[in-house]
Amino acid sequence: MRFVIPLCLLPAVVAAQPPKRQPVVLTDEARALHKDCLVVDGHNDLPWQFREKKDLSFLTLDIRRPQKGIHTDLPRLRAGGVGAQFWAAFVPASTRKDHAAVKMTLEQIDVIHRLVMAYPDDLEFARTADDIVRIRKAGRIASLIGVEGGHSIDDSLGVLRTYYDLGVRYMTLTHSENTGWADSATDKPNSNGLSPFGEDVVHEMNRLGMMVDISHVSADTMRHVLRVTRAPVIFSHSSALALADHPRNVPDDVLRQMPKNGGLVMVNFYSGFIVPEAARMRKRMFEVARDLKAKYPDEKEFQAALDQYRKDNPIPRGSIHDVVDHIEHVIRVAGIDHVGLGSDFDGIDSTPEGLEDVSKYPYITQELLNRGYKAEQVRKVLGENFLRVFREVEKAAGKK
Repeated sequence: MRFVIPLCLLPAVVAAQPPKRQPVVLTDEARALHKDCLVVDGHNDLPWQFREKKDLSFLTLDIRRPQKGIHTDLPRLRAGGVGAQFWAAFVPASTRKDHAAVKMTLEQIDVIHRLVMAYPDDLEFARTADDIVRIRKAGRIASLIGVEGGHSIDDSLGVLRTYYDLGVRYMTLTHSENTGWADSATDKPNSNGLSPFGEDVVHEMNRLGMMVDISHVSADTMRHVLRVTRAPVIFSHSSALALADHPRNVPDDVLRQMPKNGGLVMVNFYSGFIVPEAARMRKRMFEVARDLKAKYPDEKEFQAALDQYRKDNPIPRGSIHDVVDHIEHVIRVAGIDHVGLGSDFDGIDSTPEGLEDVSKYPYITQELLNRGYKAEQVRKVLGENFLRVFREVEKAAGKK
């Protein structure tokens, strides 16, 4: 028998679209709380912007002044209440093929050191958790280094140790491609997690007191690291797979291991990792970039082709609500002690509405309050969780 629904009844049986969530309005309560919190961001790619713009002496991008076209400058960092910032020493994974990665990474580490020295009234270099507390108390922004991608050590523990001596306090085990010893989330599996040398890398990082960052790695690599690490791990800029199905995000079974490990998921702000439809559209992003790089070996031609691809395939931006949804999901699955912030500012081409740049962190505080979180819980999310993890990594290394 065939049933026909009268047209007049259709509105009653068609599922309504969820209403668009309203912009977050900042209150005096949120401003006061945010000002009193330690705000730590796990990942900012400003150092690569200097390289891209061929401005390694900071003559064009003087971040004392508001800068158009990037997400970060000192006035906006101050407006955002940032107390500690990890600056990414990133070089492309492709540099591994011609053994240029170490040289370029050292240059990026040098850029970060000189950046901090160029703005002594606002920035100060930090090597320890105690440094972060002291520097913030002095009214400056604690600046730390994270190396983004294990290709940057060129399979050398000696290089890894040298990076630590230069102040690097985390290393992301892979970037967009596998290393010879760890699988990336966006490449075909090679080691099924870590190779024996990959385990050696993790253990040496534990011994040094360098945080093991498992953003960008495959889910099997995440699980393998959690089996062998002797210290808490971090995801410096990753979001929740259950909400946005992109391989860069963290599956729930890994989130459930965070309490036992003591680690931390610092939520990424990139639209392509937080909005379900955008994640679907960006699943092939790294593969497309590799294909275009092979087709256009000239860097300018490659960048133009990549920009055109992004222009031809725009993604929905989402909003601050989507980011806080990911924070809440991590809280529900892993617990309030295991979530933080890892914006990926200046390394992403799409930001959510309401989180356009580094000035917008107070709006996260506001939205957490709007959702019923208490002040002590907000403090944990914004930075106290990270400080705890850093101290535990130092303790595991015998440095405290």
